[in-house]
Amino acid sequence: MPILCNYYLTYRCNAYCDFCHFGDHAAYRGTRHASTQDVLRNLPDLRRLGVRFIDLTGGEPLLHPQLDMIAREAQRLGMRTSVTTNGLLYPKYAERLQGRIDLLHFSLDSADRATHDRMRGVPCFDAVMESIRIARELGEKPDLLFTVTDENFRDMKDVYAIAREHGLLLLLNPVFRYFRDEGLGEEALAFTEAFAKHPMVYLNPSFITLRRKGGNDIEHPLCRAVSRVVVISPQNELLLPCYHLHFEKLPIGDSLLETWRSERVHWHREREGRHDFCQGCTINCYFEPSFAFPTNRLSLATIPSKIRYGYAKYVLQPLRKR
Repeated sequence: MPILCNYYLTYRCNAYCDFCHFGDHAAYRGTRHASTQDVLRNLPDLRRLGVRFIDLTGGEPLLHPQLDMIAREAQRLGMRTSVTTNGLLYPKYAERLQGRIDLLHFSLDSADRATHDRMRGVPCFDAVMESIRIARELGEKPDLLFTVTDENFRDMKDVYAIAREHGLLLLLNPVFRYFRDEGLGEEALAFTEAFAKHPMVYLNPSFITLRRKGGNDIEHPLCRAVSRVVVISPQNELLLPCYHLHFEKLPIGDSLLETWRSERVHWHREREGRHDFCQGCTINCYFEPSFAFPTNRLSLATIPSKIRYGYAKYVLQPLRKR
């Protein structure tokens, strides 16, 4: 039973992040946003499949003109919504999105304006600061998402200071090899692992363990990318076995439910984590839900971090606001 949907509303982006393939704008020039009609038709089927969380993603998800409508309908159906944004468009759409995004993440990779803007390829540091201010005024509870690289991991403490100043959680997101051949070195891994012990900081500790083990082993796969995650493209396709390494686009047509129950999806489910290209994979988007159930040592190791996040998000953060 899938618990998460990664719904790509667009492949377009308004930044040029040096660690993200969406920064290659030429590759996505001319692509269209997801049809709102398609998305609204798919949402009830996602809920019937058991999906509890829907990540409305991209590209830059705020480029989709009807993100607020989609998020509202997902919430009405009982799904928790999440959005990660570079902040450039949030001040413009904040009021429309108010109350529609359960897990709102602002990307911030350095407390130094020049460093953050260089990593993102556009001047957006000030937009993140403005987004934090507006979100807090609207009663939202955003998190700061820090993408950890070998170049910026020491900036973590200063970004944490910004998070603490504004009463926000800091989420640590280790960069993975799909975006950068070198991944993360041991110094950065050790620093990140130690820093995650600070209050109001979230890191899935199994991300670190997985990297030290060399990633997914196709002989004993940990990935559950097909079982636990539904990945949908802006062109209304299931991407199998996942977005990042997909080799099949399965048109959804008029019924996501029927497509999900097809023999082809079953074929992919039986082979999840076992393809040659799955060897060494550490892609966070799929291992976070793969570790969601206590079926092995790595998934068991995530439980304390989840409890800490929930306590910080829903107990400490509201108390800080008062």
